[in-house]
Amino acid sequence: MKENHSGFRQVLASDWPVILLILGGMICGFLVYPHLPEQVPIHWNVQGEVDGYSTRFWGAFGIPIITAGIYMLMVLLPTIDPQRQNYAKFAGAYNVLKAVLVVFMISLYSLVILSSYGRQIPVDKAAIGSIGLLFIVMGNYMGQFRHNYFIGIKTPWTLGDKRVWQKTHRFGGKIWVLAGSLGLVAAVLGGTTGVIILGIALGIALIVPVIYSYLVFRRLQG
Repeated sequence: MKENHSGFRQVLASDWPVILLILGGMICGFLVYPHLPEQVPIHWNVQGEVDGYSTRFWGAFGIPIITAGIYMLMVLLPTIDPQRQNYAKFAGAYNVLKAVLVVFMISLYSLVILSSYGRQIPVDKAAIGSIGLLFIVMGNYMGQFRHNYFIGIKTPWTLGDKRVWQKTHRFGGKIWVLAGSLGLVAAVLGGTTGVIILGIALGIALIVPVIYSYLVFRRLQG
């Protein structure tokens, strides 16, 4: 138990910029809550037009609460993973992953708040561009991920063979960077065209590495 508490303290100490960002989102929620409309925009169609609303409370605090939950889950995962010893081998990449997910969520939160204040923001382009950047950053670090049960490209073949895991993640990282780059192109175009390009890019990022992992497994077994 003492080792677990010590580990949590070390993680929280090293993640203080991320924690401050989450707390900043919470504080922002308290500051803007009295000034938000009763219905806060939270969803936009492919043309960047609002087509979904939430209550004032969830508009002010929903994303910060979800972000805090994602962060705490990622702090917890290495302690319950049967392959927990491998997390130390890609601690730097894992820390970047935690940080970039928090930044991504707070960026979306900023869009919600600014839109609630009546600012004219091309939300479709901003959201697509954020997703593209997220994939580029994650792709650049994916090759460092080591065998585990929660983070990375998990197929029967990557989980069953560490060699397949390593080859798949090195290849998959390049595919994710490519997909993210397509996402940035989609962000420039925006609208229906941008969403279609982003959908194709995400499909490539999710499907191609799975097929590759199977082909690598077959080659190694043959």
